[in-house]
Amino acid sequence: MPELPEVEVTRLGVDPHLTRQRVSAVTLRRDGLRWPFPDNLAGKLVGHTVQSTGRRGKYLLVNFKHGVLILHLGMSGHIRILPKNTPPKLHDHVDIVFGKQLLRLTDPRRFGALLWHDHHDGAIEQHPLLQKLGMEPLTGQFDGAVLYKATRHRKISIKQLLLAGNVVVGVGNIYASESLFLAGISPFTPAGEITLAKYRKLAAAIRKILAEAITKGGSTLKDFVDVNGASGYFQQNYFVYDRSGMPCLKCRSVVHHATQGQRSTFYCAKCQK
Repeated sequence: MPELPEVEVTRLGVDPHLTRQRVSAVTLRRDGLRWPFPDNLAGKLVGHTVQSTGRRGKYLLVNFKHGVLILHLGMSGHIRILPKNTPPKLHDHVDIVFGKQLLRLTDPRRFGALLWHDHHDGAIEQHPLLQKLGMEPLTGQFDGAVLYKATRHRKISIKQLLLAGNVVVGVGNIYASESLFLAGISPFTPAGEITLAKYRKLAAAIRKILAEAITKGGSTLKDFVDVNGASGYFQQNYFVYDRSGMPCLKCRSVVHHATQGQRSTFYCAKCQK
């Protein structure tokens, strides 16, 4: 699944093609993906100009004066910028045309989403999908104290808490494993038992890992590509993720694999106490 770095890489790629550009046509090739497409989406978008792009967690936001287009890439989706007359392929479900270019949403497994939030319905932060999301990890407000305060008396494991997204948003499975390794914290440790000093290390690790992943175009494990069709290459720098049975890059002991909440966890038992 595309995680925060992949969505931010996508946003950075589409932004110069969308911002200050006017929508000239909308084509929907099915009724919806995870949820139905908005009613009369063409009527809502055609003739209107994109003001900016944004991101909240794993949601890509395309901002207009009268509302926000919300996109989610689901399990296997991606967005491309293509010439206007590029023929669609089997899983190309949405085209939004901007002059001589189009934004195309491709989603083979159809777990993604394309939604509309009108400004008359309130601030975008109050949208049902966004209002309960945790703090953005790449903002200046996010630090170890935030994690420490939010986890007192919490028995849930730290790995599962990071994945839940209601304390800090966007730290998906890959980057949670990598951040916990960098901070020297076992993924099985109850969140309420971690000290402030350890949380400071974890917050710094999360920021470092996510920033590096964005710089390197995200991770391409299956079919994620950026808006130009290029693969990310952060997976070449993994410390533990998907390295079960291989030597730890720090201590040379074996990297272990376990399942937590039906998700794969990779860790070094020696480095992560």
